[in-house]
Amino acid sequence: MVEELVIAVIAAVCACGLYAMAAARVVRQYERGVVFRLGRLQEGIRGPGFTTILPFVDKLHKVNMQIVTMPVPAQDGITRDNVTVRVDAVIYFKVVDAADALVRVEDYRFAVSQMAQTSLRSIIGKSDLDDLLSNREKLNQGLELMIDSPAIGWGVQIDRVEIKDVSLPETMKRSMARQAEADRERRARVINADAELQASKKLAEAAKQMSGQPAALQLRLLQTVVAVAAEKNSTLVLPFPVELLRFLERATPAEAVQAVRAVSEAVDAAPSPPADEPAAAPAPAPAIAPEAAAAEPGAPDPTAPDLTTRPKVSSVPTSAPPLDEKPQKRQDAQPV
Repeated sequence: MVEELVIAVIAAVCACGLYAMAAARVVRQYERGVVFRLGRLQEGIRGPGFTTILPFVDKLHKVNMQIVTMPVPAQDGITRDNVTVRVDAVIYFKVVDAADALVRVEDYRFAVSQMAQTSLRSIIGKSDLDDLLSNREKLNQGLELMIDSPAIGWGVQIDRVEIKDVSLPETMKRSMARQAEADRERRARVINADAELQASKKLAEAAKQMSGQPAALQLRLLQTVVAVAAEKNSTLVLPFPVELLRFLERATPAEAVQAVRAVSEAVDAAPSPPADEPAAAPAPAPAIAPEAAAAEPGAPDPTAPDLTTRPKVSSVPTSAPPLDEKPQKRQDAQPV
């Protein structure tokens, strides 16, 4: 009798152990438990920790409440300005209602993925290429609203959506590179023209300032010579002063008259030729026009002889030309 009682107690303990093992469940901190009893949803969500269910009657489903990072496959589309692009994105979402995530939708992960792809294609068709490249923050917000609207009924909350990459065709990349290069060249030319304008204004002010002080021009000339001489060049270009030219223009008429008189006196004082040769006819003195004194500065004087060469005195030939030949006209007895 006692042995039977002991066996019964042991059997009861084993049965209780098996029941406890079949009924015991552990829910992690980031999970929530949803219980279905005979296929019917039970009220209340099982929190994290130890919980029990009825074996063979209840069925516990654990739902992850963490934020899920899901990549959206790259989608090909045509923008509003007829450019073919390939865009991929990433979506961050989490389950806020475990019961709705299990009851209202078959697979909430697949549903969110498909909604993200269709919304991404819709955003591509409604946007321009410039918006996809530079205004992504606004597109991310619009894409988040499009996905979040149906996901609320699934017990899912969209935390964030980001467009990762926009792939362009090679022809479009080259066109954009040429456009950017042309824009940079335009800005460089505008900046260069603005610098030339400012430099011209400063040069005009400097010229106005130097016009009141003639010595400033000479100092500037010397500075230029020093700057050129500092370089290791074999040729030095020295500008010719304008004041020296003006001085020569003012001094030309008087010196020309003096030179003509000196030449006349030299011809008169020339020695007489030998007895066997006829005397050379003296060259007539050039007549000085009265307009020479009033000539404009810088105009060449036709009466001024060449001071670099000595005057030539021609002599009469000793022998007469033959009768059958005509006398030649003298070329050296021309009037000045």
